[in-house]
Amino acid sequence: MENPFKQSGEVLHRRAQEIRKKICVMNAAARSGHTGGDMSEADILAALYFHVLRYEIGQQNTVRWHDEFVLSKGHGVGGLYSCFAELGWLHDEELLTYLKDDSRLPGHPVRQKLPGWITVNTGGLGHGLPIAAGLAMAKQRHAAQTGGSTGRIFVLTGDGELEEGSNWEAAMAAAHFELSNLVVIVDRNRLQLADFTHNIMDLDPLDEKFRAFGFEVHDVNGNQADAIWKLIESLDYENRKPKVVIAHTIKGRGVSFMENVPAWHHKFPDENQLQQALKELDHA
Repeated sequence: MENPFKQSGEVLHRRAQEIRKKICVMNAAARSGHTGGDMSEADILAALYFHVLRYEIGQQNTVRWHDEFVLSKGHGVGGLYSCFAELGWLHDEELLTYLKDDSRLPGHPVRQKLPGWITVNTGGLGHGLPIAAGLAMAKQRHAAQTGGSTGRIFVLTGDGELEEGSNWEAAMAAAHFELSNLVVIVDRNRLQLADFTHNIMDLDPLDEKFRAFGFEVHDVNGNQADAIWKLIESLDYENRKPKVVIAHTIKGRGVSFMENVPAWHHKFPDENQLQQALKELDHA
């Protein structure tokens, strides 16, 4: 099984920009959302869904997954919904129901709302990586029993989220059980709710921390989709080591007045800001 798109280059870049435009429109309509973190993860989502993840799309956009994705930084679900819309699974009009009563698009991923597309419910920070480790172990054991190929689990965390101790318990387990099919991607935008991460809880040296826990460690420009998929496709999934990709990103990426501004962690654009954002994203 392969990715049904396998897109790259300018086409993949435009996918990420379209995801960002949808984020801005959706959050402006909702008058809420986590715009900054949604924007920083757009290239990562584009690289995964339009090049890396192996899955098949059936009738009415039912999906059969070989690889799976867990959004551990669940408050970044606006980016995921916008990615689903770019895939054609959601209509753009439905994005305008984000956070409204009875919407299928609540403020964190809920698999019962979008069955088949969302792997697990997330939102309590520090939960996604432990669940992903369990899923990776299950895929390894299933492959061993059936003789099939081992599916991979990709989990996207936030760097502020890594302050949660449950992540490091899961990291120990992932190395102990040799979960080489587990890929942790850190959206390393260096900002969290109220400030820069180094002012709240300094994570550096993050690469050495993961290496000490038994991970194979890689760095990448997380706002270049081509660089992301090329790195992921170069990884050795048979070497008995879980992987971490530290994706260096810019919070609010793509819109000048959002980039690296802590307030845009949980802020939405007004009408004038929305028009400026869409103009900048069209020309970048």
